[in-house]
Amino acid sequence: MVKICCIGAGYVGGPTMAVIALKCSDIEVVVVDISEPRIAAWNSDQLPIYEPGLDDVVKQCRGKNLFFSTDVEKHVAEADIVFVSVNTPTKTQGLGAGKAADLTYWESAARTIADVSKSDKIVVEKSTVPVKTAEAIEKILTHNSKGIKFQILSNPEFLAEGTAIEDLFQPDRVLIGGRETPEGQKAIQSLKSVYAHWVPEDRILTTNLWSAELSKLAANAFLAQRISSVNAMSALCEATGADVAEVSYAIGKDSRIGPKFLNASVGFGGSCFQKDILNLVYICECNGLPEVAEYWKQVIKINDHQKSRFVNRVVSSMFNTVSQKKIAILGFAFKKDTGDTRETPAIDVCKGTVGRQGCPEHL
Repeated sequence: MVKICCIGAGYVGGPTMAVIALKCSDIEVVVVDISEPRIAAWNSDQLPIYEPGLDDVVKQCRGKNLFFSTDVEKHVAEADIVFVSVNTPTKTQGLGAGKAADLTYWESAARTIADVSKSDKIVVEKSTVPVKTAEAIEKILTHNSKGIKFQILSNPEFLAEGTAIEDLFQPDRVLIGGRETPEGQKAIQSLKSVYAHWVPEDRILTTNLWSAELSKLAANAFLAQRISSVNAMSALCEATGADVAEVSYAIGKDSRIGPKFLNASVGFGGSCFQKDILNLVYICECNGLPEVAEYWKQVIKINDHQKSRFVNRVVSSMFNTVSQKKIAILGFAFKKDTGDTRETPAIDVCKGTVGRQGCPEHL
């Protein structure tokens, strides 16, 4: 039986491995994490994350071919394929602070894999990482003294919170990037055979490592760009008397544009869009492309502007003061059908309105 181990039991690792276990009864899947409370939650009736349909998938497989454990070393050592789905937040200090991805957890996972492995393995990047991360990870893994061989694959996730299970059941595409060597191509085919249990072959795309790594950042940047574009247009609509919903509907009917991600809002949130765009900006700057970096920075600037513009409109509608007034925030997560509040626009809206209370200089 093929054994898969996933390091990281978060929003990506948990649902992805649960669906793989459901669709591949001939594969043993173990999700490991150093957080005992998180693993305990995955083994309980109250899962640590909310995602429509996730409960049913986990309950069908847990204890059969899907397991959750804190014994990271044991299950990594036994696995044939190791997915790494750890957090890659934006760096808060040091070189690239505020833009570059912090790969501390990724590096730690790679060193653990190198230390405990007793057989050849395929290591799969599931986390969103900067392009060329695989090169650094290869150096860590190949400098072991045991003669063990590792193949690194990039298999970025394209899940949307709130529809993750549906996205996994019927993905637009599954992307697998690997080295253009016989060993690399063999590893690609091994991972491809896992997804082929339920994903049509024409939806499983294979590329080189760097294309796969960059495709995830590019996809999130393009989606965020659409949101910022329609939000910028909403400001013009309000200034001219146009209805942004009608404008969005009209342009969305163009087959070259399409209707998705064209709803005006307070702004995008979540753990991915801003982090990934900042990462893309940093990569552009490091590669001597300041004009390209500035272009993508503008997507975030428009997003910040939309949130502050919304707060200004709210305060203005209450005679320029929120003192002695009650404001209800209906929904604090960054989008519907999720409990995730990371980078939610609601935080900035709350801070913005509270910051106005009793402060005439802001009026």
